[in-house]
Amino acid sequence: MTEEAGARERILAAAEELFARDGFDATPTSRIAERAGVPKGLVHYYFRRKPDLLAALVEHLPADTVDPAQVVVVGDVAASLHRLVDALDRALDASAVLSHLLWREADTHPAVLAELEVRFDRLVALIGDVVAAARPAGAPPADVDSAARLLASAVSHRHAVARHADDGQETMHRELRFLAAALAAGAGARPGPRPAAGAG
Repeated sequence: MTEEAGARERILAAAEELFARDGFDATPTSRIAERAGVPKGLVHYYFRRKPDLLAALVEHLPADTVDPAQVVVVGDVAASLHRLVDALDRALDASAVLSHLLWREADTHPAVLAELEVRFDRLVALIGDVVAAARPAGAPPADVDSAARLLASAVSHRHAVARHADDGQETMHRELRFLAAALAAGAGARPGPRPAAGAG
């Protein structure tokens, strides 16, 4: 890592620590610079405005991608979703404080919200891919996209509030079983067009 890249990373690490401890609004850039061991002007060189630090911290969240081939159990949507959520938890548990911080600040910082929404859309697509690959041949039609959005919302909520206790995981797994059963039954399938009046 170059000295320049090292300074940027130290600034981000200091910002993450101080924002989490003292809050975004209560943390001046001068304190970030002091904690990072760099001149204050260097903070503004890399991050023109303080909210730019928050947007950059999204990059510090662990990768939110999982190879579907590593979690899919063909013919078993429930097992596949359990394995996917467990893989995401292993990746994201290490950043529970950062995730909570970023979702908390997203309400007042549009750039952060936009970055988190990109990650959310990626998660929806990943869940959809896993469900589509796991559904058994001949399964009744189901609204996989809506199911994926529901599960992505639940996963995002857990990580947004840093809720990773065992009871939270058990609640998640009950929801997974419910969702998998609904998909297996074809629940939530998009309705087809209604017949014209008088048709029959």
